[in-house]
Amino acid sequence: MKIFNTLTRKKDEFVPLSDTVKIYACGPTVYNYIHIGNARPLCVFDVLRRYLKYKGYNVKFVQNFTDIDDKLINRAKEENTTVKELAEKYIKEFKTDSDGLNVMPADVHPKATETIDAIIDLVSTLIDKGYAYVAANGDVYFRTLKDKNYGKLCHQPMDELMSGARIEVNDIKESPMDFALWKAAKEGEPFWESPFSKGRPGWHIECSAMIKKFLGDTIDIHCGGEDLIFPHHENEIAQSECANGCEFARFFMHNGYINIDNRKMSKSLGNFFTVREVANLYGYEPIRFIMIASHYRSPINYSKEVIESARAALERLYTCKNNLLFAIDNAKDLPAADLSFIKKATEDFEKAMDDDLNTADAMGVLFTLVKNINGLLACGANRDDLKACYDEFIKLCDVFGLLYEKGDENIDGEIEELIAQRTAARQNKDWTKADQIRDKLKSMGIELEDTKDGVKWRKI
Repeated sequence: MKIFNTLTRKKDEFVPLSDTVKIYACGPTVYNYIHIGNARPLCVFDVLRRYLKYKGYNVKFVQNFTDIDDKLINRAKEENTTVKELAEKYIKEFKTDSDGLNVMPADVHPKATETIDAIIDLVSTLIDKGYAYVAANGDVYFRTLKDKNYGKLCHQPMDELMSGARIEVNDIKESPMDFALWKAAKEGEPFWESPFSKGRPGWHIECSAMIKKFLGDTIDIHCGGEDLIFPHHENEIAQSECANGCEFARFFMHNGYINIDNRKMSKSLGNFFTVREVANLYGYEPIRFIMIASHYRSPINYSKEVIESARAALERLYTCKNNLLFAIDNAKDLPAADLSFIKKATEDFEKAMDDDLNTADAMGVLFTLVKNINGLLACGANRDDLKACYDEFIKLCDVFGLLYEKGDENIDGEIEELIAQRTAARQNKDWTKADQIRDKLKSMGIELEDTKDGVKWRKI
């Protein structure tokens, strides 16, 4: 498998350090509902995790919650609540949306506020090694000029970074590029005791501390959105490698941006949508489909037309699944069919996914498989062949994390009972009753199809 590595700017052969692939993905700052842009790394790197498991790897996946930050402090004041209560509220909401998107929970979901000891230890190490200093006001800053490798992720020399970056300039920093590892608390802010001052961690240091604590000094893959390359991931590399004296992450994977109706998402433009808002209109699964249907490094565009297209594509997948299940239940004793298309689908799927997680091409393989399965269904097949098709189809869908919506068993049971009543009415030539039941099912959003093998139904 080859992965495009932001560090090298090329596709590198992925070979894990050990029998367990160690992955860290930057999680949300929990002061609000996640927006549609946040859904992309969630879904993309969930597929990465699923595919690595599909290939037989053990995976340890860590994703943090930033639960102390200026945004949380300000929002808590606005809502007249505590930072802790605000964070817990939106962690719960995050999990609702994450579950709705069928994202597997991280193996560890550490919080910044629960990693303070590890953060203080890391900051202390950097101070002891001369890579950090305590400012007059109690803040602690990282000395970027001392790190000769600074800028290796964004591939820009220090002078270009200093001239082009939006950086906080103040009199207490030795250099404008120095970034905060620890922030002395202002009046009324939450704080923790430390050797430097009463304060709280900076944004970048929490991820380095969590990675060291839960995954070790060097990890296999660090994931995140393209917007995190600089300064967040650049700063993580600097502080971790200077403190630990070894490579921080061997691969960095970054997903592309999301535009809304071909424009950058922005509250000022009025095109800012949360995942919850979109899911309330269209459901969660079409959102997931959009996020993984394109190559993860390409920008994608969200629009009403795009999500409607995603719903139609999902309907094709669900129809294939339901038709296979119906055919298996009603299979006849027929000769073995040519199933070479299954092996080809597996080979083509893995070839695409092994090429930098090319979900776009892999999705094309899945729909080619659907086309071949539909052809087999039209001709008829024995139960073993149908089950072989079903197993492969579901296995590939599972890598994408699709087809996870389950119907309401009570409603499904009622539908099956009404279909049985209609079948009995037809056998008794009670056409009026049969038509009444069909009309009732139609009013419930259920369409029937009478076939030579029985009655199929689907939601409309």
